[in-house]
Parts: sequence; structure tokens; C-alpha cells
Amino acid sequence: MIAADVLHVNLNVTPLAEPAQVKVFASPETSCSHIHRSPSTLLHYRQRPFQCGSQIIWDGRRLNVANIGETHVSLMSEQHDLIELPVAAFETLARENRLEFTTDDSRHGSAETIRDRLSRANEAALRTATRRSGLIGQYIDRGILPHSTEAPPRTFFRWLARYREAETAYGNGFVGLLPTSVNRGNRCAKLPELSQTMMQEHIGNDYETLKQKTRYSSWIQLKLACEKQGVCTPSYKTFCRAVRKRPAHEQTLKRKGRRASYQVESFHWDLTLKTPRHGDRPFEVVHFDHTELDVECVTGSGQVLGRPWMTLLTDAFSRRVLAFYLTFDPPSYRSCMMVLRECVRRFTRIPQILIVDGGREFASTYFETLLARYECTKKTRPPAKARFGSICERMFGIANTRFIHNLRGNTQITRNVRQITKSVDPKGFATWSLTELHHRLSEYLYEVHDTIRHPALGCTPREAYDTTIISGGSRMRRMVAYNEEFLMITLPTTAKGAAKVTPSRGVKINHIYYWCEAFRQIVDELVPVRYDPFDAGLAYAFVGKQWRRCHSECYGTLQGRSEREIMLATTELRRQRHNHSRHFSVTARRMAEFLQSVEAEEHLLTQRLRDQESSTTRLGIITAATSSEAIVEQREPQLSSNHVGIADELVIGELYGEF
Repeated sequence: MIAADVLHVNLNVTPLAEPAQVKVFASPETSCSHIHRSPSTLLHYRQRPFQCGSQIIWDGRRLNVANIGETHVSLMSEQHDLIELPVAAFETLARENRLEFTTDDSRHGSAETIRDRLSRANEAALRTATRRSGLIGQYIDRGILPHSTEAPPRTFFRWLARYREAETAYGNGFVGLLPTSVNRGNRCAKLPELSQTMMQEHIGNDYETLKQKTRYSSWIQLKLACEKQGVCTPSYKTFCRAVRKRPAHEQTLKRKGRRASYQVESFHWDLTLKTPRHGDRPFEVVHFDHTELDVECVTGSGQVLGRPWMTLLTDAFSRRVLAFYLTFDPPSYRSCMMVLRECVRRFTRIPQILIVDGGREFASTYFETLLARYECTKKTRPPAKARFGSICERMFGIANTRFIHNLRGNTQITRNVRQITKSVDPKGFATWSLTELHHRLSEYLYEVHDTIRHPALGCTPREAYDTTIISGGSRMRRMVAYNEEFLMITLPTTAKGAAKVTPSRGVKINHIYYWCEAFRQIVDELVPVRYDPFDAGLAYAFVGKQWRRCHSECYGTLQGRSEREIMLATTELRRQRHNHSRHFSVTARRMAEFLQSVEAEEHLLTQRLRDQESSTTRLGIITAATSSEAIVEQREPQLSSNHVGIADELVIGELYGEF
């Protein structure tokens, strides 16, 4: 209603982000006629001093304010004529600038002097003035002179004289009792002006350069230059003091460059009301970034897959994690589209403003098309200025330090490469699979961090989100349905973007064959394809001027699986293919077998693997010894140990599928 001008709000007075302070009117005329009846409004109208005794000019006539009442303001003319105006009429004249407020320059100067004297007084000076004021007050009220031990008579009367002088000059005698500080010694520079000029020029032209000379080396050059011109040479101590007084940001910029000077650049602590720091509501400003987690992941069989990448979507207003996505692939537009899909799945919303860095994945045509389709504005952070993405960067640090660094196999020690040995290598302690890590990380981000009190908010992120949604509205027009249209526009494509149609097999996408009936009409042709990272049983191919759904060769095994399960299983298998030799290929049958093993026992940790291996080995030894008892008795005793070793290898080989 405010946007449609049905209701009127003066946005120059209070921002809409503070609804309790916003006054809503039926029309602009009603807003103009609204008048605050409190006399305190008149005391400093438009931040001008207004009190009894103040002077105003009304239509060329000078009037003195005689009284400020609850309902009327009394004005006295120079001819001592009394004029009484209602408060409403007086404020109307002031609002229309028909009244000119004047100030007494002498009184204004006295107030400035008092304020200046008090601001420069330290605690000891205030304590001394307070003690003197007590003695003078005792003398003025009761005529009692202080004892000579408290203050000598001549000293006391000197204080009294200063008190009365300050009271006459400034209207306040207390400032006259403040001790007067005497600057002892010569505070003027003894160095000649020419020497100072040469020193400043030498610092700017010789020291503040990309050579990054030391102060001593630069001072030696200054000394030689001064000796050639016969000028007094500044001492090394004076030179160092002059270097430290130079602006730190400009000095670092000249010596180390733009990125190093960013650390000492002035920080903007506050912004104007028109540019909210982190938005006015949830989903208005959202930060988008990637990071590589500090933990090594493994498969269910213990094979090390490496460190996963996490893509994070963080709401700037409530500091709430809206969505995240885990993958072993480096940051790409696929990760961007998948995390937006996860955000829509959880909240049925797309952010209004998306803050990203200068990565190439954020400039993809597919990604920008998705943002344009749902009216999302993309804003790119300045390069090499991490403070613009401090919310998301801080969330990465919290996730690593509070959760990831407490897991087995974390990679904190890799920061000091020379300290890594085989016994402390994180890859030897890797325990967490991507499935288990995703499950626990989602619990931490969506449940634990979401319910911890945030110091900048004064409440938890979830409370800040829910409270603002209630006060600001759910904004139904911004809702995005999680339907086939949205899923289709968020589907990524392969690196080539197209696949060749193989007779009777279909197209091969990510080492899996997909088929649809439309392929019977085309053979050995390249068609654009898209795949769903959340469902490896389906893919799409552009045939006959439309996108057609394709099913994988093991769709019967893959269907019925949850999106998250298939997504994580597919991600792990692609990483296994990457780590194996080039001849190793991932097929749909292998992935189906892997999913069955995941369903049976996916959450194995290191201790469980060791226990299972020990129990299986003991069972194999007992079985082999029972079935081969007669043969063992005929053989020589020294061969029995070899037989046990062979049985052990057979059992372990069958256990891990090597035969």
C-alpha cells in the first residue's frame, strides 16, 4: 500500500527497517498537518537553540521569547507588546520558514569555551577543581575560610578571584578553578626548514618505493644528499619518527602494493540510512561463495578421496545458512545451480540480491539465465577485498574451527608442510565418508549454528529470521515452486555440452548410458544434454526441438532412491574414477552395486572396519582348519602356517570383492 501510494510514509524521517518508529498517514496532507504537541519539540526546532530569552525574526520584526507554555508561546516585541501564539500556529510558521531563529553570539561563545575547557581536563584536573569548588562554596554560603593546611589564604583568594572572573565571563565559575597546564620547554622544531623539506621529499621518493628499502639505508642516502648541499642532516631517530608520522595506508600502498595496503585501509563503521549494511529483511542480501573443507574423505572401503568443496549460501540479515552443497569437483556453475536448487527446496525462495566474487563460475550463461528468470540481482565484490564478503568468509571459518577441525582426518597440520610425516599424515587418519560428513554438517549448520546466540544480532539466527518474516511478511509473490520447470532450468550440462547418440545404447553422460525412444530416429549425432546431479537415473536430451527425458540403463535399481543419497553416491564414484587409472570406467552396474553396499553398510568408521576384519579372519582360519584337518595331518608341520596365510588372503579378498 505504501508503494502504491495508498498510504503515505515520510521515508526521510525513519527507515522502514524500524517499523515501530515509522508513522503511517492516510495522505501527504495529513502528514503535513500532523503536529507534535509536546513543548520539547520547540526547544530545539531544526537543531536550533530555542528557549526563553531567545530572539526570533518574524516578518522583519525582532521578537523575544517570553514564555513557552503547554498550549501557547508568548513573544515580546521591542516596544514591549505581548503576542501569544498557539503552539500549532507557531510550529506551522517555523515549518514554513517564516520564522528566523537568531542566537546570542556571546552566549554561544561562552558555551563553546566551557565545553572546550571541560573536554581538555583530565581526571586529576577535575578532582582538583571539585575540591576547590567545595572550599569556595563553603566560604560563600557560610563565610568560613578554609584551614591553612587545606589551602593558604593567598592561594584561596586567588582561586576565588578566578571563580568570579569565570562566572562573569562565561556564566560558570567552575571552569575558572581548573588547573592551568603550563607547557614547559621549547616545543618548536630545532631542525632547519630546508632540512625538514629534504627529509620529507626523500621519504616520499626514496623510502616509499617498491624497493622496500630499510630506514637506515634510506637515511644514509639522505645524509649524503644533505652533506652535498651543506644542510644540517636530521638524525636517524628524527628520520624514523618522521617515517612513522606518514599516512600508513599511502605508505604501504607505495611500498607493498594495493593488496597489502588493504589491511591498513580505513574501515567504514557506519553507512547511511539509504544503504543498509546487511539488508532490511531475510533473502534481501545473500552471500554466495565456495571453500575447500579441511578434512580428508574416504569411501566405505577406506579409499582416500581427498578434500571436498563446500558451496555456501548465507543470509546477510539473519546470518542464517540457507543452503549448502558438497562435492569433490572444483567450484563451477553446477555447484552454484545446485545450491540454489537446495535453497528453493528448503524455503521456496530465491534471494533478491546475490553477492558473489569474481569467479568464472558466476559468469556462466546458465547461471545468469537462472538469476534473470527469477529476477535476482547479482552483485560482484571488488577483487582482493575480503571485507565485502566478511559474512560468508566468517561462516567458513566457524564451520572449520568449530566442527571440521574436531573430526578425525582434518588437515590443520598441512599448513606446516615440513612437519608432516607418514605417521601424522591426515590421509592415514581419514575416516569420514562424504555421506556421513554431509549428514553431520547439515545437522551443525541447520540445527546447531542456527540456534546459537549471535553477538551481532542479540538473538539466534533462526529467531532473527522468524521475527522479521512475521513483521515484514512472507512476500508470496517471491515464492518459487519446486516443480519440473524450476528443476529443468537448474540442470547442468557436461563439459562438452553435447553427447553422441550410440545405436541401441543412447547417450553417455558421466559414464552412464541414457535412452529415450526419440533416439531411434537419429544415429551418431551430437545432441545437447543435461543431467541431474540429484538423480542419476534421469537425464535430458534436446531432440526434435524439445527437451526429452531419458532413463539410465539401471533405472530400476536407481529409482526410489532419495535425491541426497544418489547425489552423494554419484559424487563419490566420480571421485574414485578420477583417482584411478585412465582405463578405469564407472558404469551404471557398478554404481548400482555401490548403492546396495551403501544401503547395507555405508556408515562404517575406522574402528568398525578393523573389528570386522579381525572377526572375519578368525572365522576363516577356524573353517579352513576344520575342513582340511586330514590334509594338514599328512603334511609337514611347517606348512600349516602357510596354509593359514592363504586362507586369510582368500577370505579378505572375498570380503573386499577383489576376486
